[in-house]
Amino acid sequence: MEFSSKLLEKAVNEMAQLPGIGKRTALRLVLHLLKQPVEQTAFLSEALVMMRNEIKTCVSCHNISDVEVCEICANEKRNTRLICVVEDVRDVMAIENTGQFKGIYHVLGGKISPIDGIGPGQLTIASLVEKVRLGKVTEIIFALSSTMEGDTTNFYIYKQIKEFDVKTSAIARGISVGDELEYADEVTLGRSIINRIPFENTMKSS
Repeated sequence: MEFSSKLLEKAVNEMAQLPGIGKRTALRLVLHLLKQPVEQTAFLSEALVMMRNEIKTCVSCHNISDVEVCEICANEKRNTRLICVVEDVRDVMAIENTGQFKGIYHVLGGKISPIDGIGPGQLTIASLVEKVRLGKVTEIIFALSSTMEGDTTNFYIYKQIKEFDVKTSAIARGISVGDELEYADEVTLGRSIINRIPFENTMKSS
């Protein structure tokens, strides 16, 4: 792709670093920004810089937040002894949109995937196990995607906490095997949370 401007080329190359954005899409986005008032581009760049510099991670659940403890964990109406284990913030948003879950979350930050060099140490599994060990949890709901990596992560965590007095369950398989939670419709995902099953049953059927 030939560019008439080095500044344009640099902007396109940076935009193309975003996931799902190829060079042609990046060029369209950059040209669109050029057609907008200068203030609009300034607002966008300011919002991105502010987000990058000021956003925090909740000290309790590891969700993205503006403050030390996120709004979900700080909400006194939530059941803090019921924890839904998810991969990342997109899954929190997907489940929250169903309006069916009244507990809190634990964001792992990924899934165990040896082929990608991601082991238990790169995830927030240790802090989850510590919550269980301290007796702060009555039930753990595994809500990772129905992939090999998701199932491996679920089973690893289960082995770490099975000696403690905590109930473990998994979302019902209304979510197709291989699907990511963020792409599930709200009704299906909501029913999967409500109709969750004992985690041991998922191992027998797999």
